[in-house]
Amino acid sequence: MKKIFQAGICVSELVAVAHQGENLGGIAIPQGKIGLATICSVIINGALLKSGIPVDYKFGGVLQIKNRKPLRFVELIMYSGSSLDPAELYIASKMTSVGQAARKGEGRILANFREIPAMCQTAAEKVVARLREVNLDGLLMMGEVSKSICGVPVELNKVGMILIGGLNPVAAVVESGIEVENRAMSTVMDFREMIRFWDL
Repeated sequence: MKKIFQAGICVSELVAVAHQGENLGGIAIPQGKIGLATICSVIINGALLKSGIPVDYKFGGVLQIKNRKPLRFVELIMYSGSSLDPAELYIASKMTSVGQAARKGEGRILANFREIPAMCQTAAEKVVARLREVNLDGLLMMGEVSKSICGVPVELNKVGMILIGGLNPVAAVVESGIEVENRAMSTVMDFREMIRFWDL
């Protein structure tokens, strides 16, 4: 996961760890396992909503990266059409190449697509800037009013946002052949319980 965090293909470098028999955000870690919590991009949605900015959850997808920049979505699952988190499906289906994206700047990573009202764009940029100050930076890119972004059309008077998937470090672990059990968006934790990945 180190290369994924170094490349910034994560929402934050903050994580939480628990050993067998301990709890991680209310989830018991079974014997023979270790628990690792990463931050989900939904934290950006929460911050925007708390600031009075409505967010339209569109889909979770696999985003193609080329020359270390987002190119286009190659897979999409609408949130309204799935009872499971799309990221878990993509990881289980081995549809990512996050490790390659980190090493070579070209690959497929987990990303999410949201829309906000155009009139809220400036306020949203301020919220994102404040989040970055506390080491939360999951915004990959914000588009222009009513213009498509990475091949995805945007509704009239809306702005598209592409957020990095919180499970990208875990996707890289699965790509390397290590068995992982994912529980996407399954708990809320106290921010103060998290530490920098580099301090593990």
